Amino acid sequence: MSQVIILRPQPAAGRTAARVAALGLCPLVHPLFAPQPLDWTPPPTEDFDAVLLTSANGVRLAGPGIGRYRSLPTYAVGEATALALVQAGFADVTAGTADGSMIAARIARDGHRAILHLGGRHVAPLDPGPLRIDRIAVYAMNEAPQAAALPATIEPGDILLIHSPRAGERAAALLSPLARETLHIVAISPAAALAAGDGWASVQSSAQPQDDAMLALAARLCK
Repeated sequence: MSQVIILRPQPAAGRTAARVAALGLCPLVHPLFAPQPLDWTPPPTEDFDAVLLTSANGVRLAGPGIGRYRSLPTYAVGEATALALVQAGFADVTAGTADGSMIAARIARDGHRAILHLGGRHVAPLDPGPLRIDRIAVYAMNEAPQAAALPATIEPGDILLIHSPRAGERAAALLSPLARETLHIVAISPAAALAAGDGWASVQSSAQPQDDAMLALAARLCK
């Protein structure tokens, strides 16, 4: 059976692996990046109408400074990030179902304008519309020690789950053209698929940026 290679960082990689195994597929966790917290200075709460988080890592690695914003309406790009916020004590949390641009549009419709975005050093671009978004990096994704060993872990026919454009770029850089033509890509978004480049056996992106949608595509490839 083909392996489903999970390249996203921990702890999210472990959750994805459990879903893969529950489908009767063969997961292999090989994170390309590891999140590390950054020092940051929380700006005054009164400067903002709302807070935006585009990754659960932003909640988990922001440290105690994030707590001062619990009184503000808070928006999460997806359900996993929203859950992390609730677990961190945030009460007014709205979860998006697509990408950063979609949740930004929701924030604007709700009447907010001055937004604090706590995220990673590298963030996917989003359309701010009428919003003034102040971005602060609270974590960085550094290359994981085992990343360079990716070519030794794969076999022809394996499926690589690409959860971000940066992971797509790095996977393409690590794997030779000869290896890529035997491997399948399932990406979380068209942007992540595009970042992986060409030369793969197949490239698909999920209709929704969620694990379940990605794994449905991976399961079909394993049949």
